[in-house]
Amino acid sequence: MSNCTKCHELGKEVLDSKCLDCHTEIKKLADANRGYHSNNEVTSKKCFECHSEHHGRKFEIARFDQDSFNHDKTGYRLEGKHSSVKCENCHIPKFIDDQELKKRTGTFLGLNQECSSCHEDYHQGTLSNDCQSCHNSEKFRPAPKFNHDKAAYKLTGSHINVDCEKCHKKENRNDKEFQLFKGLQFNNCTPCHNDVHNNKFGSNCQKCHSTSSFKQIKQMDEFDHSLTNYPLQGKHIIVECKSCHIGGLSNKPKYEKCTDCHNDFHKGQFTKEGVITDCSKCHSLNGFIPSNYSIQEHSMLGFALSGAHLAVPCQQCHKTEKEWDFTFESTRCSECHENIHGDAISKEFIGNNECEKCHTSESWRVNNFDHSLTEFALVGNHQKVECRTCHLLEDDESKIIHVFSELTSVCEDCHNDVHFGQFKQKGKTICDRCHSPNGWKKLLFDHAATRFPLDGAHKNLQCSQCHKPVQIDAGSFINYKYDEFKCATCHS
Repeated sequence: MSNCTKCHELGKEVLDSKCLDCHTEIKKLADANRGYHSNNEVTSKKCFECHSEHHGRKFEIARFDQDSFNHDKTGYRLEGKHSSVKCENCHIPKFIDDQELKKRTGTFLGLNQECSSCHEDYHQGTLSNDCQSCHNSEKFRPAPKFNHDKAAYKLTGSHINVDCEKCHKKENRNDKEFQLFKGLQFNNCTPCHNDVHNNKFGSNCQKCHSTSSFKQIKQMDEFDHSLTNYPLQGKHIIVECKSCHIGGLSNKPKYEKCTDCHNDFHKGQFTKEGVITDCSKCHSLNGFIPSNYSIQEHSMLGFALSGAHLAVPCQQCHKTEKEWDFTFESTRCSECHENIHGDAISKEFIGNNECEKCHTSESWRVNNFDHSLTEFALVGNHQKVECRTCHLLEDDESKIIHVFSELTSVCEDCHNDVHFGQFKQKGKTICDRCHSPNGWKKLLFDHAATRFPLDGAHKNLQCSQCHKPVQIDAGSFINYKYDEFKCATCHS
């Protein structure tokens, strides 16, 4: 009984600090945030909640069920092959790094999470201690996490399919199997490959060969083609030697004219007196497209480019389907553009599809047509109206139709008669007796010219006081026409 105060504070409960004063191995692990006792579920409890005393000398104060124990709570999750290993295979003295704990029997304390604490270092200290950067817990070989791209020598071409052991030979070191992964020479190819050229071309094999295949020769960059009578320029630089040197590099091809190697793509369109015009006038060695034929040169032809034509790609005019055509019989607009007006415009204004009488090359919407030449000169607000408002209409099938010559100067062709025929005379409404093109509400109407001139108090009345809205089946309108002029019509 004299030892009670080793665990109990007088008048108080058992304190964890008292437990840890003796169980220093637990305190050491908890302070290092290692093991089961550093788990949140455990640190939130008092020691006596799991380890109660005074149950007799044979009571197992640290007893737990190994089969149902959740190893994740130790901070080390059992994965892969580790999940099937028996507890006693790992929790043995030789794997414990704490000398005091080594002496205990059946303890689960003292292991660390380093692979080398349980497994022998196959690499014998030649690689990093971070085993998990290459390996996982499924199996030691192959190393699934290893990425050769992160090594000093990246695998490309056929090297990707080479078995590791062909480069990383296995040997015996310290009486144990050993495979060297670090310190290999790879500045050139000869540490692994025999030089079949016996150093005739130097040690830089990559000037001609690639990792794809020894027999796949690169473009011979070391060969100075400028020393020949035909220096390589532009796209010729990337052409394979055998494309020109057919049958062998010693065979010298013709090179005086482009057609010595290239077919006449234009099929004789630029042939004069049996001789093909110099291709370099339009093309360069940098590529067949784009052409270097300038806008200035085009302006010297029968069709100078201007306005929106300057932004049109050559092929839009000169390429029809798969063929290029540069010999136009005519440069009229209708050769490239469809006459969308059809027969809607009379010959007097369009001539023989002479689009330029109305349009310019700046933009299709820019219209220079002089409307005063027609029977309906545009004045007032009519000058602000877009052409399409009057000349593009919808038919019964909601298709857009062009109307020009069929239009008349009658207002009702474009405007609805809001007066419902009140001012028709001989089948025609003469709107300009009251209205002008300067604005619908700017009236020219003179009431003094009617059958009921305004005088006296009538002069001060608003129009709406006499002219009231009338509703009929066809709609609503203001009544301006009276059959008779009696005071009783307006006054009760």
